[in-house]
Amino acid sequence: MAHGPLQLARRVRPALLAPLATRSNALHAGAWWLWALGLAAAASRTRNPLLLALLIGVAGYVVAARRTNSPWARSYGAFVKLGLVIIAIRLLFAMVLGSPVPGTHVLFTLPEVPLPEWARGVRLGGRVTAEGLLFALYDALRLATLLICVGAANALASPARLLKSLPGALYEAGVAVVVAMTFAPNLVADVRRLRAARRLRGRPDRGLRGLFQVGLPVLEGALERSVALAAAMDARGYGRTAAVPPAVRRTTAALTVGGLIGVCLGTYGLLADQGGGFGVPVLALGLAAALAGLWLGGRRSVRSRYRPDRWGVRAWVVAGSGVAVAALLIRLGSLTPAQLNPPTVPLTAPELPLWPAAAVLLGLVPAFVAPRPPEST
Repeated sequence: MAHGPLQLARRVRPALLAPLATRSNALHAGAWWLWALGLAAAASRTRNPLLLALLIGVAGYVVAARRTNSPWARSYGAFVKLGLVIIAIRLLFAMVLGSPVPGTHVLFTLPEVPLPEWARGVRLGGRVTAEGLLFALYDALRLATLLICVGAANALASPARLLKSLPGALYEAGVAVVVAMTFAPNLVADVRRLRAARRLRGRPDRGLRGLFQVGLPVLEGALERSVALAAAMDARGYGRTAAVPPAVRRTTAALTVGGLIGVCLGTYGLLADQGGGFGVPVLALGLAAALAGLWLGGRRSVRSRYRPDRWGVRAWVVAGSGVAVAALLIRLGSLTPAQLNPPTVPLTAPELPLWPAAAVLLGLVPAFVAPRPPEST
């Protein structure tokens, strides 16, 4: 009897763990994108570097726990490096072109270039203050966080399965988007493969010379993939549409365009500080009109779906966690704006607010709920 609770725990523990990902229970690609866009929306509401670093850590942990060995899953590191480049460029511009934030703590002074009268308000060189650099760092870190969240979606969601889940009205546009999304992951995979081959042959793979010698095979591989993709699309009858009355086409276009405009206006109202009153109703009306337009537009598509992906309970939980992070950060930003946007004048150290940090940690839910990739065993 002493071993009863231990045996019970051993039986319950596997049931609580997420199952292994298979073709039948794999998470819907749209759920990953909604989760990542929720984190990105939360990042757009704050300039607190501690919260932004926490968002980056949440996205990185989920990617490390749930990505596979697919080519698109290896592009996350490239997005992180691109974010670091953005931060460096923004700081360089702040030093050379100045900052709109006045400061009193002068770090160093660059030689200032005199400009003509018509360029009044613009300067090259001059004083570089700590307040100006800190303001530029906060803005650049927010943009880098947005980019890293999009990179997390690219690393977790299969572009092909995302294309298959799109409505029929968006199939043609979705093909173009998916081809553009897969370009960066395939490019990164080609560069790694060619660099590894050059190292095995004892040839240099770094520096300017290595870059030029790797660039031509990479471009050749991209051209070959484009030709193969065009042939595959032609063989599958891409572009064939059904006969639809002109009135239905015009109604579809009006509903879709009007709905998308409403979604844009409603999203702007939610993200802006003064637009919370009209943001929700305009967004709801825009979504309703856009969905009606997409439903009507799907009648012109003659393609069928083989084994469509299911939107199950786990997909709802994953997508809901990202939406919850965005909603809580938007709400807390209207209640306590100073915590989410710390001032740089006067020069003070940022603090990590408790409730916004707890809201960001909700983004870790996919690391425990989403099906585990086979490699994690």
